[in-house]
Amino acid sequence: MPKTREQKENLVKSLEEKFAKAKSAVLINYKGLKVKETEELREKVRTAQAEMNVTKNTLVKIAIKKSGIEISDEILDQPLAIAFSYIDEVAPVKEIHLFGKEHEALEILGGILEHEFISAEDVKKLAQLPSREELYAKIVGSVASPLSGMVNVLQGNIRGLVSVLSQYAHTQK
Repeated sequence: MPKTREQKENLVKSLEEKFAKAKSAVLINYKGLKVKETEELREKVRTAQAEMNVTKNTLVKIAIKKSGIEISDEILDQPLAIAFSYIDEVAPVKEIHLFGKEHEALEILGGILEHEFISAEDVKKLAQLPSREELYAKIVGSVASPLSGMVNVLQGNIRGLVSVLSQYAHTQK
């Protein structure tokens, strides 16, 4: 059943809001994926705290134009799914990239980062970045490493003093 004009306008408004709120978005050509594979991809995107939408391309074009994002019509004329991420820019990109390695029918067309279009190559580079948690762990490790080294040096002096005192005590007996 065709959508009414009002429903289409609401969809465009919803897409505009999603583009405005999203930290990143990935444009995917899903042609060739089976329904089961598409649902599997949706679930993986959901676990990465993002959402995936499949909307008519003409409505997406209108929403993108209203959002002020410039994307070539060549990209927007393909079967298009968009994964919006509102929390972490990288997590859904990684999931989609990994899924694309397993399912060759999936094609990453590009993405939107900080309300600017980025190429498919840039999206793949983004997917190879370490996750936020990994970066936090590296920072903590870099800060903790010198501190633990200093603690070991200070403990070494105390151990040396205890050793000398215990040897002195044994020689006095």
